[in-house]
Amino acid sequence: MFERFYPGMVWAQHQATWPHAQHSRFVQAGGIAWHVQVCGQGPCMLLVHGTGSGNFSWRGLLPLLAQHFTVVAPDLPGHAFTSRGPEGALSLPGMSEGLRALLLQLKLRPQVIVGHSAGAAIAAHMALHFDCAAQSTLVGLNPAWLPLPGVASWLFGPAAKLAALNPLSAWATAKMAAKPGAVAEWLSRTGSTLDAQGLDLYTRVLSDSGHVHGVLSMMAAWRLKPLAARLHTMRQPVFMHIGANDQTVPPALADEACQLMPQAQQSVQAGLGHLAHEQDPAGTAQHILRWAHAA
Repeated sequence: MFERFYPGMVWAQHQATWPHAQHSRFVQAGGIAWHVQVCGQGPCMLLVHGTGSGNFSWRGLLPLLAQHFTVVAPDLPGHAFTSRGPEGALSLPGMSEGLRALLLQLKLRPQVIVGHSAGAAIAAHMALHFDCAAQSTLVGLNPAWLPLPGVASWLFGPAAKLAALNPLSAWATAKMAAKPGAVAEWLSRTGSTLDAQGLDLYTRVLSDSGHVHGVLSMMAAWRLKPLAARLHTMRQPVFMHIGANDQTVPPALADEACQLMPQAQQSVQAGLGHLAHEQDPAGTAQHILRWAHAA
């Protein structure tokens, strides 16, 4: 609903200053027009960003991981330069199916799937449901695998559904994001502090009403309970990298996930928040590569 009022971001307006734009391509798969960056060589590693972000979230990690893997980093449906797709494409099963179609179109099978926050939930859903990911090593960066407590549980559900149904919500949110300092304040609430480039990129996407509408629609469609109920059946190698100062996904949820998945391992990094992989891409890359090679 209201999609025609919220077109996606225009690549031509951002291409000149977008991170790693030389690796960008546009691919039709699963009824979705994908913006995806592919670079490197070797086994395939799929990177899945979290809610509200885009593949720019991997700007620091991409060149480090591409030295060892063929890295695939898409914008999720409704985010940045990727279209919303068909009905249901913004739900957890819908996004997982969309990524499966993208990988089939690219003729790639991921050996490793790295997901941040809600992206880790997509990675886990793919591993549980699709043959192409059944043998993949999973790496969750501040993973949102379990239902979130407190305000977050309200935002991912009823409140987001109401906001997505209101045609003015995305426009009003984008207007607020365009105000000086607004995005920096929002990001600080995640427990993370980003550099000037990171703030600029988040300001660009969050001040775009099409991107914001996609984010609200994703949050309205998000359901984690079915995934949480199946985590105990996960048999793949699972690793978690946690920012100890995460104010979005409580680090204690990683301990709960480890109880459900005894094979899971985790590392905790002091002083970093929900966007730890953007704050310290080199340190995060070391963990990912060590785990990927060990698995």
